[in-house]
Amino acid sequence: MTICWWALPVTILLALAGCGDDDHARRLASAGPNPSLDALMRVADPGNGRRVFGQCLACHTIGQGQLDRAGPNLHAIMGKPVAGGSDRFGYTVALSRVGGRWDRATMDRWLADPQRFAPGTRMSFAGLADPLDRADVIWYLEAEGK
Repeated sequence: MTICWWALPVTILLALAGCGDDDHARRLASAGPNPSLDALMRVADPGNGRRVFGQCLACHTIGQGQLDRAGPNLHAIMGKPVAGGSDRFGYTVALSRVGGRWDRATMDRWLADPQRFAPGTRMSFAGLADPLDRADVIWYLEAEGK
């Protein structure tokens, strides 16, 4: 009898991948039909936010005192002025024109579609279509800023 050395790890990975989808669906359902951002924030998971934020790490840092990259450091970004989170980063005129501060609603709009939020911004990220993923990232940003 030949044993496939890779069968058990692959099976475990597939099972774990499915668990994440079930958790996402469960959290989304518990937020109710057509959930508001507040409802999504009540079921947000900063652990998933950290995972989703992983794609942001190509351009951003999040640790206190870390340097800017192609994008600004995002440590404690929530509550700071839009286009003003980092004193060292050169923000675009497009983002500077937006005004306001990074609160949950503003960050949600930005994460959904940066180009629509600030037409002409340099950020090439297309956005996060999933509103629960956005809530998770917002929760993660809030947690990392403390």
